[in-house]
Amino acid sequence: MNTTSKAHARHADVRDMTFERALKELEAIVGRLERGDVELEESIVIYERGEALKEHCDRLLKQAEAKVEKLTFNADGTPRGTEPLDPQ
Repeated sequence: MNTTSKAHARHADVRDMTFERALKELEAIVGRLERGDVELEESIVIYERGEALKEHCDRLLKQAEAKVEKLTFNADGTPRGTEPLDPQ
């Protein structure tokens, strides 16, 4: 098992978090790291947790984007249907 796999195994609870809860915890971790009020060993541990939270949030956002559709309309303004949303 590589280092990344071990870190994710330690943070298995992240998989069950809502996006909002994971983001809130990630923001708290970033705040602590930016303030520099944690010792080196703890900063490594919370950084790894932050990575797991970030990946979870990214995964949830990609799933949400896949579900979002754009409404399409006929020239007269009546709804025609939907098509996948292209965020570009």
